[in-house]
Amino acid sequence: MKKILIIGYFFLFVNLRFLQKMYMKKISILLLAFIAMFQIAQAQKGFHLIAKGGVNYGKIKGQNFKDGYNLGYHVGGSIEWDFTKAIGIQPEVLLSQVSISGNSAAPMPTQDSKLNYLSIPILLRINLGKVFTINLGPEYSILMSQEKTFVNNAGDAFKNGNFSAVAGFQLNLKTFRAHARYNIGLSDINELGNADNYKSEQIQVGIGIKLF
Repeated sequence: MKKILIIGYFFLFVNLRFLQKMYMKKISILLLAFIAMFQIAQAQKGFHLIAKGGVNYGKIKGQNFKDGYNLGYHVGGSIEWDFTKAIGIQPEVLLSQVSISGNSAAPMPTQDSKLNYLSIPILLRINLGKVFTINLGPEYSILMSQEKTFVNNAGDAFKNGNFSAVAGFQLNLKTFRAHARYNIGLSDINELGNADNYKSEQIQVGIGIKLF
């Protein structure tokens, strides 16, 4: 058990150190949320705490953006709580980056940019045996930072909150996890006041380590 915890903490530490210089304040918030999840999990039976990370292939739909997915990342933690062998719940706290491609030929020319979110999915767990789990549920994301040069001479281009729906699956291999999911935005996140609707879309693939 101690070896598993050490590996899990090392996995989380490496991911956080990689992002620390650019997003120190955001990392602090993520760590506090992760510690809170750890305390909750320790106080309950039947809980598992997971450290996880992976890549995002994301885009923003709208006439001001080029079509096509761009590479980003996600890192954080989750709690697995199974009420029965078949059904459970899986809340998560993730630091997630969405990279977007601007469109210089659009009516409102835009530049490439990155959106950094603190994402909180609350997922239903449907367990098909011990190895395979289907995840379904809502996600609310809080915009932590954006590049204000996305639109020339403009202020904030994106709203601070984004509500989305998540569907995917997870493989449970003893202390290790592997997940893939599709995330589609349900909110219009355009803050510019024009008629264009901005909707997010992501494909996430990653791995995790069960800490206990």
